[in-house]
Amino acid sequence: MQAPALCETELVAVLVCLERGDPQVLTLNRGAILPSGPLMSGQHSLQKSLREWVRQQTGIRPGHTEQLYTFADTHTGNGHRRVRISYMTCLPPNAKSAEVKSLPFAPVLFDQDTKPTNPLVSFYAYFPWEDRRNPDHAARLAPVLLALKDWAGQDVARQQRCAITFGLAGHSWNDELALSRYELLWEAGLLQESCPQSEPACTTGQPMQYDYRHVLATALSRLRAKIRYTPIVFDLLASHFTLLHLQQAMEALAGRPMHKQNFRRLVLQQGLLEETEQMDSSGSGRPARLYVAGRGAQDNCYLAGAKSPLPDLAW
Repeated sequence: MQAPALCETELVAVLVCLERGDPQVLTLNRGAILPSGPLMSGQHSLQKSLREWVRQQTGIRPGHTEQLYTFADTHTGNGHRRVRISYMTCLPPNAKSAEVKSLPFAPVLFDQDTKPTNPLVSFYAYFPWEDRRNPDHAARLAPVLLALKDWAGQDVARQQRCAITFGLAGHSWNDELALSRYELLWEAGLLQESCPQSEPACTTGQPMQYDYRHVLATALSRLRAKIRYTPIVFDLLASHFTLLHLQQAMEALAGRPMHKQNFRRLVLQQGLLEETEQMDSSGSGRPARLYVAGRGAQDNCYLAGAKSPLPDLAW
């Protein structure tokens, strides 16, 4: 009788913050892996084990965590199966401990000419095609779309899938399809992780070990979905913020610009914020009013409805 295959369990933490105008994730080993570890001996709680691994590896004591997804199709070097249970935590600016700034590992940034200085890496270093705030995004994405077109060939089903996923041929770009876009690029062999023995046909972001980039893509899709109907963006902001800070945070998470007047009207009409007497004088112009998240933000929050139109993408 054949012995049953052994299965290992790994808990993976996606620690998200807003830093330098981008959604960033805390990484280890020069951006190659995420904080993680097995279920601790004698520990019956997955989340308690996860928090302890995060504390040991980063110096951070995470607060509220939510489960992302369980990845059960990974394998270890010894032939055992590994189940990865991933969790996500949002870190406000004051939650990043001093230990993080001095950790002895640093990420490799997407811009290789930039010297890495800390373990925080932009999501868009791993998924550069997801950041559509910059007008030159279409030009940077063109080689990826060309490689996808070659992969799809005359297969109508593949062509349709590419069009829907990447917002081509009359389809709109859907921010929340970040995971679908990653999985499509994987299937097309355009990610380094999906073709380790050869170079992909085009540059598609910074790779990670194992399937950690798949975990990150899941987190990005979850974040973009949650900013549509929950106040999760406030978890990533300082307690006091301006309307511009809030808009920039939403743009960073969605990876697309938003219409300034429409966004402010949408926010104020919903009664999501409470005005304070304090002003922000850090900018070069007139001091801006500081706000805090109001009680209404917990019951009803719809901030993603003021999107500016995006330029069409072409094959």
